[in-house]
Amino acid sequence: MHTLVNGLIAGAAGTSALNIATYLDMVIRARGASTTPQRAVSKLADRAHLDLGEEEHASNRRDALGSLLGYATGAGAAVCYGLLTAGRRPSCPVGVLTLTALAMTGSNGPLMAMGVTDPRQWPPSSWLSDALPHLAYGVTAYAAYELLRP
Repeated sequence: MHTLVNGLIAGAAGTSALNIATYLDMVIRARGASTTPQRAVSKLADRAHLDLGEEEHASNRRDALGSLLGYATGAGAAVCYGLLTAGRRPSCPVGVLTLTALAMTGSNGPLMAMGVTDPRQWPPSSWLSDALPHLAYGVTAYAAYELLRP
């Protein structure tokens, strides 16, 4: 039970750090928000034959559901980390890199499988926009998880 709760808390902290890093990047580079989460929600809704409503309502639901998917991914990555490391205490670099990789795989893997994005086609700026916030996630989730360990 502790692994699940600690993972959820660490995932929430890490996801908050990821969002802050993303928003800071948007401010610094004056770039727009990614539409990838909304496109993923559209694909999932289409595959599940779900009607999200009239366009204005559907757009708002896609925005909200896209954000919720991000929180679910962050929570899931940290819970997986807790399960993988049960009974062990990875060093800081190993823990941070593991959490970063879990979060990146958890977010980009399904997006690639659905055909929403293909990181192999990304320019370096897109890789930085993705990797740095995920690293912020890894650092924060690791610190939170370690602080929660008995």
